[in-house]
Amino acid sequence: MAEEKSLNFIEEIVEEDLKSGKYKEIVTRFPPEPNGYLHMGHAKSICLNFGLTEKYGGYTNLRFDDTNPVKEDVEYVDSIKEDVQWLGFQWKNEYYASDYFEQLYNFAVSLIKKGLAYVDDSTAEEIASGKGTPTTPGTNSPYRDRTIEENLRLFQEMRDGKYKDGEKVLRAKIDMAAINMHMRDPLMYRIKHAHHHRTGDKWCIYPMYDFAHGQSDSIEDITHSVCTLEFVPHRELYDWFIKSLEIFPSHQYEFARLNMTYTMMSKRKLLQLVNDGVVDGWDDPRMPTISALRRRGFTPESIREFCNRIGVAKRDNLIDVGLLEFCAREHLNRITDRRMVVFDPIKVVITDFPEGKTEWMEGENNPEVETLTFRKIPFTREIYIEREDFMEDAPSKYFRMTPGKMVRLKSAYIVNCDSVEKDADGNITQVNCSLLPDSKSGGENANIKVKGTIHWVSIEHAKKAELRLYDRLFTEANLDDAPGEFKDYLNLHSLDIIPDAYIEPSLLDAKDDDHFQFIRKGYFVLDRKHSSSEKLVFNRTVTLKDSWAKELKKGE
Repeated sequence: MAEEKSLNFIEEIVEEDLKSGKYKEIVTRFPPEPNGYLHMGHAKSICLNFGLTEKYGGYTNLRFDDTNPVKEDVEYVDSIKEDVQWLGFQWKNEYYASDYFEQLYNFAVSLIKKGLAYVDDSTAEEIASGKGTPTTPGTNSPYRDRTIEENLRLFQEMRDGKYKDGEKVLRAKIDMAAINMHMRDPLMYRIKHAHHHRTGDKWCIYPMYDFAHGQSDSIEDITHSVCTLEFVPHRELYDWFIKSLEIFPSHQYEFARLNMTYTMMSKRKLLQLVNDGVVDGWDDPRMPTISALRRRGFTPESIREFCNRIGVAKRDNLIDVGLLEFCAREHLNRITDRRMVVFDPIKVVITDFPEGKTEWMEGENNPEVETLTFRKIPFTREIYIEREDFMEDAPSKYFRMTPGKMVRLKSAYIVNCDSVEKDADGNITQVNCSLLPDSKSGGENANIKVKGTIHWVSIEHAKKAELRLYDRLFTEANLDDAPGEFKDYLNLHSLDIIPDAYIEPSLLDAKDDDHFQFIRKGYFVLDRKHSSSEKLVFNRTVTLKDSWAKELKKGE
């Protein structure tokens, strides 16, 4: 019997809330800002929020926090929806903070009427300097004691477009001596004359995150508002707004964000890589975005398993990206068909195989599945093998192709290497072999023991494809603690392109997002962006083994 996984601290809270009757059902939300593509940190949040309601019942909303029109775009909205669904989740309601602009405005008016908000004419610099420091209290704004009537008039004029950007703001009136700096009369609204991707030019004032977020949660009856640890200082303000407005008491809970080795999670810095042309867009397979991981060949199942394995913690820690790669290998090994692809060819002639003859071999698709299926592989007199699988003067423990020794051709015959041919410069141009009769599967000599098995492709039937071998984008494990500029640690060998690899013909039927194990080479996926019927492009997801771990061990 499998050991039951212990509950994380948020699940414990949910179970207690249900048991006590505090809530009849659980309602969570995933609230991204549509100003970029989702990355692995968001994947963890998606799995947590949707996972809670899958486990305990209830539902999850997808809500776009679109309160900053300058940075937001419909492109990001569409990509976010696609990513959430690709990960295997479906929201009940699709909402936008902009849906609530009128309601949020009325909430702000309500606070003004209660004497809990005021219009401030101070500049951004004056407001910042008036905040004080963590050890010294702030100073009251000279506009803090405006009358309710004046504040209502000015706030209406802000909405009507009477003032320029930055000319006025609306602030909550709380406590300029509060220990928590977020409680020192925080901004609620700023003026921003910018076109909004949904509301157009209807609004020129926009709510700040701290004012919009908690109230949006409350409007939607969110029971457990789950966010990352950097929002811990915001929780007091979150609760203050809800209490002051006397609305549904949503509550905020914080968990540790995802930090991964060799990975940059800052959306701002990822945008910099895109804008500077360091990578081929947000979905470049070296990026940590969900769309990039999909294009590289990571499966939604492997990402969900990774998020499940790392769990939900209360303290930040650094997760080894090797765990994500391990989860990918585990899943891909179970689901991928095997195919033969030669990266760096050397010609082999089977001298005793008839010229012009094609014999169709049966190759296993995936030995890991219960019902084994096979594909047809053409075998001819002339084949390609990997250059690294042949050595003319081989050491005693070399078990691939070498003169005087036998080796098995995968899914075909055992052959004996007889001789080599060279050009005028001494370069090997051809290797000559002979068949061991009746040595393919089911034959009398099939069980003869040979120590090496190598893959191959028929030269007559092989097709060309481009292979892109991706590696980690950075050379430094912990970028947050690394001195200097983050771009100083870019891995110059993060992409190696093989323009003309030779693939077995069955790969011509590959479709977008089809996954394969290229025998002895790694896991690959057909590139959904650059592949075409004229030119197939395959991206390497991960190697068969963790080559980085091997390199680290070598350096110890």
